[in-house]
Amino acid sequence: MRIVETYSHLNGLEFIQVHKPLLLKEIKSVIKSINAESCKTKISKEKGMKGKLLYSPIAMNAEFKRLLSNFGWEENRVSYWVTKNEKLIRKTLVMDPKEQKKEIENAGESPIFSYNQTDFVKDRVAAEVQFGKYSFVAYDLFVKHLAFYIGDKIDVGIEILPMKALQAEMSSGVPYYEGEFYNVIRQGRGVPAVPLVILGIIP
Repeated sequence: MRIVETYSHLNGLEFIQVHKPLLLKEIKSVIKSINAESCKTKISKEKGMKGKLLYSPIAMNAEFKRLLSNFGWEENRVSYWVTKNEKLIRKTLVMDPKEQKKEIENAGESPIFSYNQTDFVKDRVAAEVQFGKYSFVAYDLFVKHLAFYIGDKIDVGIEILPMKALQAEMSSGVPYYEGEFYNVIRQGRGVPAVPLVILGIIP
């Protein structure tokens, strides 16, 4: 596979190029190593595409996981406590989990445990490969990467997406680079408030 489009949000790409060039090299190497045709294993049952051989998101995700794991990219979680009180949420947002829970309890509220999980994290860089439903991309960009950034676990997030040309040969509902790129631009220059690199790939 290969990268054909790159978008740098809040200087995410520039940060990686200067401070984490080896990690960017690893990501590029993994993408280049994936044989997309070997992942063309899904026989469509959808109306209009019935019987057509499609790229399998499961197969492609498995390849990304295998290859990134070989480079030491691992799953990670950011845990935190939430409550219904807005002032408490704003106050505890920057605290570590133990302090959050204690502060919420001391205010007489009930703390609720929650967490965000990112599939690939290495040396303060998070990477998400998104071949799922389009709604998952917004969650990655506006919740996951942001949570890890605010939690001081990462300095930048990477989102890997199929281009429309690839997405057209996958199941319906899969996100694509051009659409998600538009969604980020539409939000304005500073939203989401986390440095990102969005990569568009094709076979």
